[in-house]
Amino acid sequence: MLQGPYGSLERDRPLIRLPFTHFAMGTVLLALTGMISCLVFSLLYHFEQSTYTHCQVPNYLPSISASISLVPECYIWRCCIGLHSAPRYLVAAAYFSFYRSRFAKRLLDLMLSVLALISSLAENTGLLLLTYVASTEKYSIHKNGFIVFIASSLLHMLITCRLWYVIKRYCINPEEVTSYRWKVRLFLFNVSCCLAAAYFFRRHNKYCEPGIYTLFALCEYLVVFSNMIFHMTAFWDFGSKELIVATPPEDKRY
Repeated sequence: MLQGPYGSLERDRPLIRLPFTHFAMGTVLLALTGMISCLVFSLLYHFEQSTYTHCQVPNYLPSISASISLVPECYIWRCCIGLHSAPRYLVAAAYFSFYRSRFAKRLLDLMLSVLALISSLAENTGLLLLTYVASTEKYSIHKNGFIVFIASSLLHMLITCRLWYVIKRYCINPEEVTSYRWKVRLFLFNVSCCLAAAYFFRRHNKYCEPGIYTLFALCEYLVVFSNMIFHMTAFWDFGSKELIVATPPEDKRY
């Protein structure tokens, strides 16, 4: 046995051991904290700038794109999303591994699992794109990033609800049933808010009515908040799992 200042048991102990629920919740809370901070800063210190539109009519809430394009809001948002994005890729991989074990003998659902992984990665990449390219810097790139984020987010939610419908049919775990029910509710709510936001955005641009852009901004907040809560259902999905950094058994020295 190799000798050293620590015994083999001490050396082989996990360096990090974190409940996956804490990891997933912390990841979502980073984005939530960044968004709320940007909105508060915009309302308190940049109200006129953040609520201004080409129609030049009264508005009372800033859009998310407007609030994350100002200084120091853009730095707060980029910091929070930068820290948020890397764990999101890991969570996407964890879900794919989970689905692959559940649907090993179901080809259609296994293919949907692959599509869920791709849409989750695209959603996170779109979020990074709209975050680091502000609407005031390069609007077309920011707009495309937003479109990728919303489209892939809705696709990911839809596929996830389908996969968890199958899981629910064959499970006896009440937490998985609860997770499925909340996923469906949040998906339907998210779709409703997306449609309402699109309606108010189009109406604002067409008629330039006072306050309509405020309703668009409010619906936009609800879209993002419901998306965050949807991802927080990982609390039920991985309740007994842990994130561990340790030496693999085959690499241990005795």
